[in-house]
Amino acid sequence: MELKEQVRELRAQGRSPKEIARALKVSPSVVAPLVRAIAAENVTTGEPEVVGCWMNVGWSAGLGVDPSKGWIDEDPESGAGGMVCVLVARRHTWDRMTVCGYLADVYCLGVKNTIGPDVLDERDLRRFREYFFGEYAAYQEVPIELAQHLVFGSVDHARTLGFEPHEDFAPVSDLLGKWEGGSAITFGRDGRPFYTPGPHDDPGKVLRILRRTLTDDQFDYFIEDPSSAS
Repeated sequence: MELKEQVRELRAQGRSPKEIARALKVSPSVVAPLVRAIAAENVTTGEPEVVGCWMNVGWSAGLGVDPSKGWIDEDPESGAGGMVCVLVARRHTWDRMTVCGYLADVYCLGVKNTIGPDVLDERDLRRFREYFFGEYAAYQEVPIELAQHLVFGSVDHARTLGFEPHEDFAPVSDLLGKWEGGSAITFGRDGRPFYTPGPHDDPGKVLRILRRTLTDDQFDYFIEDPSSAS
């Protein structure tokens, strides 16, 4: 198979240029111009090219992940407390990208917040990425497929518990690409819904919703101030 077609096939799977270079055992400098050429074709034939997709390390802590996908968590021990940040950048123009971030509670509530989309150049993207992942030990580049399974999958999981994603999610979900359902990730902490309040949560309301669909022995929670859950 011609090298460009191999690159196209791997790109369609959501692989980053760096991952493609490793898979094909060639230099990133060989892959880069092919990726750009394919992106130019995609402008008129489909979704904007994925320029990059990142996730905080420790994203997999407590989750079940289908090993056949080959998704790697570069520091699973760092943990994320069930809060995972995902950043997606797609081609806007030849020198600018549309960038959007998602915060997902993968143990319970699904997508809690989004930021963007913003149109940034490469320098501004680097700065924003450092800010976006500033609360985490580090971040890593991941395939767009993993981002889809984690973000959309967390929304599907949360809905089974009675929670809808943040109202800003629907207008920006298309940046993740098309989702047909059936996540390769098992959500909840070790398979069980686990709720830890965030700064803008109403813990009492969350627990009341959980108790509509589950009994107390079917989920876990940790609330430092029990009176806030009354």
